[in-house]
Amino acid sequence: HDREGQVEVAAQLGLDVEAVAGRVESLRELNPMLGHRGCRLAITWPEIYEMQVEAITAAACELVRDEGFTIIPEIMIPLVATTKELEVLRAQTVAVAERVIADYGVPLHYLVGTMIELPRACVAAGDIAHHADFFSFGTNDLTQTTFGLSRDDATKFLPTYVEKGVLPIDPFLSLDRGVAELMGLACARGRATKAGLKLGICGEHGGDPDSITMCHDLGLDYVSCSPFRVPVARMAAAHAALRS
Repeated sequence: HDREGQVEVAAQLGLDVEAVAGRVESLRELNPMLGHRGCRLAITWPEIYEMQVEAITAAACELVRDEGFTIIPEIMIPLVATTKELEVLRAQTVAVAERVIADYGVPLHYLVGTMIELPRACVAAGDIAHHADFFSFGTNDLTQTTFGLSRDDATKFLPTYVEKGVLPIDPFLSLDRGVAELMGLACARGRATKAGLKLGICGEHGGDPDSITMCHDLGLDYVSCSPFRVPVARMAAAHAALRS
């Protein structure tokens, strides 16, 4: 977005800097949180995700070949709303991964899954599961899209909601039961299609004890969180397991 970066990109691509600046301006969005991101980028510009898949697969192949690692990369497609999105992007992902694996000549097993972070994806989870080896719930975005809130702006009024009892707690700090209901729907429909579907969450909710208890009750396989919250998450997971 800055002029210095645009000059650098223009030089690398052999373009006029004003052409790069014009392209940046044409891509500007009023609400990028609901805009051209996630898997939508991969549908419109496949080379972005192909580059990332190649990097992931090549790195794994080098560690297997050169250092004897046993690795199963998990490539996760974000912000999927429709079955067709994942079908198309899984095919692209597999094509690139298989080419890289063949070039390195090493055996490498990998998984391709999706981030479930939109209400429509929860409803369509049974169909989406046909093309997914795992689901990881992006609970930060799922909370945003379920409530129609922007995490960046909601801090201006959510404290008042909590103070006046409109909400029991900030839903970005602890998993809301309505959001958990959508997750439960997605879990049931996903595993009805694929019994062994691996399920988890990623995001700050993964370090909240009450949220971890909900995830345990939903039958999720794992929670992921920032490294600072791992000790609390481990303790909460242990308590949930003992209680059940």
